Amino acid sequence: MADKKDWGTALFTIHLNDSGALLISVSGRDRWALEALIAAGPRGCTPIDIPGPRWSGYVHNLRCLGVPIETVTEPHDGPFKGTHARYVLRACVDRVGEALA
Repeated sequence: MADKKDWGTALFTIHLNDSGALLISVSGRDRWALEALIAAGPRGCTPIDIPGPRWSGYVHNLRCLGVPIETVTEPHDGPFKGTHARYVLRACVDRVGEALA
């Protein structure tokens, strides 16, 4: 997703399981992360698969807007073995369009 796309403000509808829908506006890296989560589908994404400088920060910001995102802790091997986060979007999200300036 590292192209020359404009990451200006866009509107999204978050379809919550039991409490209706929520309309949010997101821009910049938060929008980039939300679109990555949408594209990843139920598999979710990790900072290993889709590198970004502050995934945890983007997820925090999106959660503050009401976006349900689950953090799944996964082990990994290698010389620096340990765990990493997989972020999974837990709602259907539709992009409504660009926000008006």
